[in-house]
Amino acid sequence: MPRHRFPPGPPDVGHSKIEQFLTYRRFLKDPLARVTRWMADYGDIIHYKTGGRHQYMTANPDMIREVLVRQSHIFIKGPDYTNEKTGLARFMGRGLVTSNGDFWKRQRRLVQPAFHTQRITAYADTMVDYTRERMAHWRDGQALDVDKEMMLLTLMIVGRTLFDADASTTANQVKKAVDVVQKASNTANLLPAWVPTPLRIRSRRANAMLDKIVYGFIDQRRATGEDRGDLLSMLLLSEDEDGERMTDEQVRDEAVTLFLAGHETTANALNWTFWLLAQYPEAEARLHQELDTVLQGDRPTLPDLKRLPYTDMVIKESMRLMPPVWSIGRVNREATEVLGYPFPQRSGIQICIYLAHRHPDIWERPNEFLPERWADERIDEIPKYAYLPFGGGPRVCIGNSFATMEANLLLATMAQRYRMHLIEGVEIVPQPFITMFPRDGLPMRLEKRSLNATAPPKHVEATSAVPVA
Repeated sequence: MPRHRFPPGPPDVGHSKIEQFLTYRRFLKDPLARVTRWMADYGDIIHYKTGGRHQYMTANPDMIREVLVRQSHIFIKGPDYTNEKTGLARFMGRGLVTSNGDFWKRQRRLVQPAFHTQRITAYADTMVDYTRERMAHWRDGQALDVDKEMMLLTLMIVGRTLFDADASTTANQVKKAVDVVQKASNTANLLPAWVPTPLRIRSRRANAMLDKIVYGFIDQRRATGEDRGDLLSMLLLSEDEDGERMTDEQVRDEAVTLFLAGHETTANALNWTFWLLAQYPEAEARLHQELDTVLQGDRPTLPDLKRLPYTDMVIKESMRLMPPVWSIGRVNREATEVLGYPFPQRSGIQICIYLAHRHPDIWERPNEFLPERWADERIDEIPKYAYLPFGGGPRVCIGNSFATMEANLLLATMAQRYRMHLIEGVEIVPQPFITMFPRDGLPMRLEKRSLNATAPPKHVEATSAVPVA
């Protein structure tokens, strides 16, 4: 085991702000290709320095476990999350994603009841209802931007389950806000935070819009005091050990966090699932066969999910190859050592979920879409922190059960009735910002299915910027 030396990595970046700016700009041009090349060149633990500050990137399950579990009290969310001028906190305030320490623990305890099994299972019918309602607008042979469709659908669902409200009137505003959040959080900028650049102006407008929507819901609910069975009711009624409830600002921060994160990640999980199924017709045919055999044309229900194991394998494998959250960051608040490597205080570490999920030493045929791998008994031999689409440790995604149920139900509902074909010659480019989404949308052509029509679809070649086979 190494002692007091750093692992290999790319060249250091100097103290010059211009040099750091240009380096980051180059990185943003194709982050997936760059980190994949780094892992091939340097291994699954990578070190470099930026402006004299130590930086790590890892896809090593043992190091991931150390950071997220065993030393989670040392490795905390850094300024990229917590800074209220330049980080995600600009939009989410002091929500679960952007807070640390005792405050985070209190908020986690207060929010947790909203995701108890009894609560989230009550949303299953709502999820299917909204999906079927959306599909009523689809037509056989139609060219559909699946990305826009999934974003709208999951936004409608989170609006109903979070606020017991119809989000259709605010859908476009929220979509614009999500775009601003993504762009603002992944833009290299030389200018001080106080300079009013166009993007910063759009950020402030997006924030004001989110405040107007969410505080409106909070004010309405405070006025009635009723429990509608939605997540907002739980946030407003939750009490800590001293009997105190969240302030309106704290409720706003958690609601915005759940509103933004609760639809965008699931939408992208479904985007990449349909993209992958279109490239692997045998897997798609097996999925359709399971849906036809089990559901017999009926709408899927929550109990049906236990009888749809392959559907769940498809979702798991999609999130392995194309994890919606492709990387998460931490900063150590004090000097420490991990696997024998020194971490001076305030070192940064990026846990590259995308690389961990494709680690050639861990996964057999790592770049292929093979849902069947999840039925193999050998899957239990995979290190726990080699697969973490929802993160891990104490800060594992609080909505992971909600998201998993939603992804399975929506996939079953849509794939039961439609195939989605890639359009020849259209390039689908993954854009890894905070989440990984199709950069230019996901245009696909719909084909309406008939019950028991399980023959593999015609394979249509499409240009992909990320090899999957």
